[in-house]
Amino acid sequence: MSSTEAATGTERVTGKELLRKLVHMGVGGIAFAVAYLGPFYSALCALAALLMNLFVLPRVGGKVLWRQAEQERGTSLGIVLYPAAVLALILVFWNRLEVAAAIWAILAFGDGMASLVGMTVGGPRLPWNPKKSWSGTLAYWLFGTLGAATLLWWTLSRTDQPYVLPFLIAAAAVTSLFAAMIESQPIALDDNISVPLLAGLVLHGLLLSESYWLSVDWAALGTAAVYGLIANAVLGALAYLKRSVNVSGYFGGLIIGTTIWTFLGWQGWLILVAFFVIGTGATKLGYKQKAERNLAQEGGGRRSARHAFANTGVPMIAAVFAATTDFGHIYLPAFVAAFATATGDTMGSEIGQLWGRRTFLITTLKPVPRGTEGAVSLEGTLATVLGSAAVAALGWALGFYGPWIVALITLAAFIGTTLESYVGATIEKAGLLDNESVNFLNTLIGALAAAALVALFG
Repeated sequence: MSSTEAATGTERVTGKELLRKLVHMGVGGIAFAVAYLGPFYSALCALAALLMNLFVLPRVGGKVLWRQAEQERGTSLGIVLYPAAVLALILVFWNRLEVAAAIWAILAFGDGMASLVGMTVGGPRLPWNPKKSWSGTLAYWLFGTLGAATLLWWTLSRTDQPYVLPFLIAAAAVTSLFAAMIESQPIALDDNISVPLLAGLVLHGLLLSESYWLSVDWAALGTAAVYGLIANAVLGALAYLKRSVNVSGYFGGLIIGTTIWTFLGWQGWLILVAFFVIGTGATKLGYKQKAERNLAQEGGGRRSARHAFANTGVPMIAAVFAATTDFGHIYLPAFVAAFATATGDTMGSEIGQLWGRRTFLITTLKPVPRGTEGAVSLEGTLATVLGSAAVAALGWALGFYGPWIVALITLAAFIGTTLESYVGATIEKAGLLDNESVNFLNTLIGALAAAALVALFG
């Protein structure tokens, strides 16, 4: 269960929960050894911890750390996923161990203190998740920042890599805030799965952008931000009047669109506009007919801030790193691919629900009713490919990359939407993820697939 969950402000921190969190944070102290162990021995230790928690700890008194629900279920998933997440961090960021160590610190100290503060202090609930409190989320951010900044400094200071301490603190604060927002989402998936690699990718990109932020032309960046704010204020107002977004969707879009314009100019913003226009058109197409079948987007098709960030949060981050790192040739295709994936997914869903003649469950290929999670149709699949290809081609027309990359991005988007269907038929159907979380995962897979394909073949 997530750290700030069930913090009502009237709960007493039991001795078992306190012991559990002290062990959770104490194990995080081992992250200081990563700088000395190196990637191989660090991974070996994480693997040993995983096997111990899985097979040995329950037999030598480790069940004393289990919560009541875990006792009844006969297993503790969180205690197993914790070392598994650390192992994954070390394997993914083996050549940047400061990233693995810092994210481990966020998991240990941010998550641990969020639980204790959330249960003892309580207070106002989060608007998007009443099960969690502002006090717990704030504790996650503050203690996560402190832990991440300390481990970044500790790990880098024991290597030959140069660093600027104020920048490390700022990078830790941004990453910890991002992790806290991911952790606060109302999904049933364990935060040892949802947080580590996402936060690790953000921190890795921030560290790559260090030289940019230390020499940025703030006046030019501010001017671009003003232009972006004006353009998005106008677009958002039109979208609101057309009943395409609600109030929260207006302000969410304002943040996302302004960020993209600031770092990628009007060209990057046009990719966002293309996604919005195509997606909105597909949602509105035959809306009455889809509503009669209970297949239409809720709220009359109006998008909220959560919709906006779920579909465009990944490309917004990619846009920042495309402009601020030396890897624009990777991040730019990833930026477009995220939008291409989101566009293809929306097109496939809306067209498939409207005109799909025969729909099949992607996991079994058995016929299922329209609107079933994980269902696909020939008409929907063709719409998916066409929508993705249109956005990818626009990126080429705007000069982001050559024509060959269009095919790679279209393929990456197809990978993302196909896996999204599998996730919908399995994990989402089981209630572990909601629709917005699946959409976020969908764009992330599309962006990562494009980055990998471009790195290999681009």
